[in-house]
Amino acid sequence: MLEKILKYAFGLTGALTGMTLIRFLFIQHNKKEYLTTIQGIGIIVFASLVLGVLMFIFGGRIIRLTSYSIEKIEQALQNITMYELIIGAGGLIAGLVAANLISIPIVKIEVIGVPLAIVINILFGICGIYFALLKRNENVFEEIKKTDKKDKPYKLLDTSAIIDGRILDLSRTGFLEGELIVPGFVLEELRHLADSSDDLVRTKGRRGLDVLNLLKNDKFPITIDKTHRDPNTEVDEQLLKMAKEMGAKVITNDYNLGKVAAIRGIEILNINDLANSMKPIAVTGEEMTIRIVKEGKENGQGVGYLDDGTMVVVESACKYKGQLIDVIVTSVLQTSAGRMIFAKFKNIHFSLAE
Repeated sequence: MLEKILKYAFGLTGALTGMTLIRFLFIQHNKKEYLTTIQGIGIIVFASLVLGVLMFIFGGRIIRLTSYSIEKIEQALQNITMYELIIGAGGLIAGLVAANLISIPIVKIEVIGVPLAIVINILFGICGIYFALLKRNENVFEEIKKTDKKDKPYKLLDTSAIIDGRILDLSRTGFLEGELIVPGFVLEELRHLADSSDDLVRTKGRRGLDVLNLLKNDKFPITIDKTHRDPNTEVDEQLLKMAKEMGAKVITNDYNLGKVAAIRGIEILNINDLANSMKPIAVTGEEMTIRIVKEGKENGQGVGYLDDGTMVVVESACKYKGQLIDVIVTSVLQTSAGRMIFAKFKNIHFSLAE
């Protein structure tokens, strides 16, 4: 209905424009007498009808084109945040200021000075908006903070290192320098673990939360970051990305995470590596007593464990399963996954009835 009204309004405007135009031409050419003659009235009516019909026909297209343009502008404005509008306005002002400074001597050029100055203002205004919106996601203050963080020994805590708990003892010794940062997505993962229906998983999650509370109570420099987890990105991937951006190290017990981080050039502090390096090293020729608890992978091998969980593989000791035996260390294999001792049988220390 509104479109029809506007079309008729365009037609009426065209008719009035035609009548006014012909009257103006008659007056300009000193032919006012034609205004009262049949011939003059006919010309005025004809011109009014022609322009009225043309405006009526093209008015519908103009209305549709205008409506379409307005809808597109509304959609664009809805997709633009207030922050982006402010940034764009700032870029426009900066561009126009620069353009006007450049245009001061150009305006004085005869003939082309003013048009050229207008073109420069338009180009610089558009460029100002474009470059401002291009850098809209970069916060100057945040960039300064990131630069400041790269100069400090920041360390990100992985979920596995928090649940392990030894980070608490390590912080209390005073050997751990810098500030610990717990990303928000790591804290969310701990909360989900603590709410799990599985008893073992729930215990791990609650233990991790207890460790964080104890760290804060010890007044150790620890910060809970507010970065939320991206549902489309794994926690480990997001952790490595954050460490890369901050130039921070990652404290973890995850062996595979350490390997991926090394490939990406991110420093990893593996608590297992630290613990293994602090253990007394079993040297070749040392004697020890262990209990054989299971068969080894190779034929005839027996496997036992020290009190700290170190695996001891003994040659030809499978037949002594369940018994305490004396062994002699032949070699020690040290890896990030732990320590493994290889030994050979010496004699039976004590036999248990199965």
